[in-house]
Amino acid sequence: MSLKLFSDPWMNKLQQLWNEDPKMLKNLGKVDFYSYIGYGLKGEEHPRGFIYVDNGKVIEAAEWDGESLNWDLRADKGSWEKWFKEGFGLAGLGKAVASGELVFVSGDYRQMVRNLNLSVPFLRHLELMAKIKTDYNV
Repeated sequence: MSLKLFSDPWMNKLQQLWNEDPKMLKNLGKVDFYSYIGYGLKGEEHPRGFIYVDNGKVIEAAEWDGESLNWDLRADKGSWEKWFKEGFGLAGLGKAVASGELVFVSGDYRQMVRNLNLSVPFLRHLELMAKIKTDYNV
């Protein structure tokens, strides 16, 4: 069964995959990472889904309901679908941001890519998203 992109069930699956992944927990635990991270579509006023990460572990994952976000990532649904199917490395990430395909509504993109303890898990969490059977008709 496909889950609607950034719906409650989709975000819960991301939480499960994240918390089962030792690479995520190890790298983010090293830097005591905590953040509210939102995900959505470009052009929309608000994100669709969010996760709350505390010390590298996702504590809460759901559809966005007004939470203040440290990071807010937006792209069109075609881009999300392409990245989840094809993936991209750090160079692809830079290109997506430079071209405006991926927009950081909030969050410091430059800080993230300069810190391997953040950039490696960032790319890894996109790989985890790709494991979710997703319905892009949102």
